[in-house]
Amino acid sequence: MGKKRSKENREGDASEKKKAKVVAESKPPAHVTEVDAASEKVQVKHIKKQEKRLIVILEGAHLETVKAGKGYGLLNVDEHAGILKKIGRDFSSARPDITHQSLLMLLDSPLNRAGLLQVFIHTAQNVLIEVNPQTRIPRTFPRFAGLIVQLLHKFSIKASDSSIKLLKVIKNPVTDHLPVGCKKVCLSFSAEGASKASDLVPETDEPICLVVGAIAKGAINVDYTEKDVCIGNYPLSAALTCAKVCSAFEEAWGVF
Repeated sequence: MGKKRSKENREGDASEKKKAKVVAESKPPAHVTEVDAASEKVQVKHIKKQEKRLIVILEGAHLETVKAGKGYGLLNVDEHAGILKKIGRDFSSARPDITHQSLLMLLDSPLNRAGLLQVFIHTAQNVLIEVNPQTRIPRTFPRFAGLIVQLLHKFSIKASDSSIKLLKVIKNPVTDHLPVGCKKVCLSFSAEGASKASDLVPETDEPICLVVGAIAKGAINVDYTEKDVCIGNYPLSAALTCAKVCSAFEEAWGVF
């Protein structure tokens, strides 16, 4: 009888340990929370400094993980058309390549190398990502996809040779991470009248935030911008919009 009870007790303990393990695995790693808290203090100091710079927010980015085979992949129309069709999703809602192309344009620009560019990504799933200017985005899409899957699951990507966080998931809303009183403009083809990208450059040395839709079609809807501006007579891709904007600011600020 005693042996039977002890066996039941052992099974009960094993069951409790299993439950505890599941609960622990469902929570984000403790070190991520501690690091994020520390980074928020640093961010507040940075916001107080009204330094001249261009802030670009890639809004509505299609960065979403999907179970693919034995692991996870970045949901995209080229590889997961069958899954999208099965769940009734529009193919245009799975275009992470747009974000990839835009990031290459932004982070490769002389403006970024001069320390005058800051980039955020806000996904369609309401995940906010801060991009370190030192980040070198992978040239090929498969490697970029692997990087983003790792980011969305671990909440941050560190540099291989240091503890610097190159990409990290931060707390919403994005306005908490922008300089106080910063002018915020949404770039949209549906805005009335077209103007040059150079017209967006502030006359004074103050930061400005531009919101670019990282989407295949349609328009982005945000409630934190002051106005919509169109910078061309023709619809532009997100990557080309980023390139034109960076070039305009580089010329105005003497970066080459």
